[in-house]
Amino acid sequence: MSQKVVVIFSGGMDSYTVLNKALREGYEVYALSFDYGQRHNKELTYAANACKELNVAHKIVDISAINELIGGSSLTSDIDVPEGHYEQDSMKQTVVPNRNMILLSMAVGYAVSLEAKKVFYGAHSGDHAIYPDCRPEFVHKMNDVCAIANYEAVEIACPYLDVSKIDILTDGLKMGLDYGKTWTCYNGREKACGKCGACQERLEAFAKNQATDPLAYE
Repeated sequence: MSQKVVVIFSGGMDSYTVLNKALREGYEVYALSFDYGQRHNKELTYAANACKELNVAHKIVDISAINELIGGSSLTSDIDVPEGHYEQDSMKQTVVPNRNMILLSMAVGYAVSLEAKKVFYGAHSGDHAIYPDCRPEFVHKMNDVCAIANYEAVEIACPYLDVSKIDILTDGLKMGLDYGKTWTCYNGREKACGKCGACQERLEAFAKNQATDPLAYE
């Protein structure tokens, strides 16, 4: 009988790759998505469609009320999404306070209820500069906490923690994944903007892999 795992699945290309990687490694995957009031909640539709196609158990949990406590991010508040690369200081406006600690805590609780031993999420090195909750030191400390927070230890697994989005895409293309089934843009409009940090990093990854992004852009 295969081992149960929870995958935090936003509907973006990183978590889509992690989800498929976990499936190929033989895990029994339970995908978990969160509506935290993000302006790009279009990603949740992509997540639901992908899980349906892959026949993966999937929950979308509405925690949007949390924005009464953790405002101030351009992803959740009435603040323009900055344009430019992730390496620019302005991208700190996209940080949602304590987001990954909150999401991981709930995912770990779900894992314990399922008797799952791991929670996967798609942190990678390209996020380290801007997002403290994607850095190795955060992941390692969360692992320490999640080993003792319940009677059952749960591991926080980040298979791409030390590599870039370019490498994630390389791995996904080797798996034959269709990234037209993912949403990355921080603006939830009909087409991806191509200008926000998320879009620019995605487009850079495709360019470095000498591949064409199947997603439509403005």
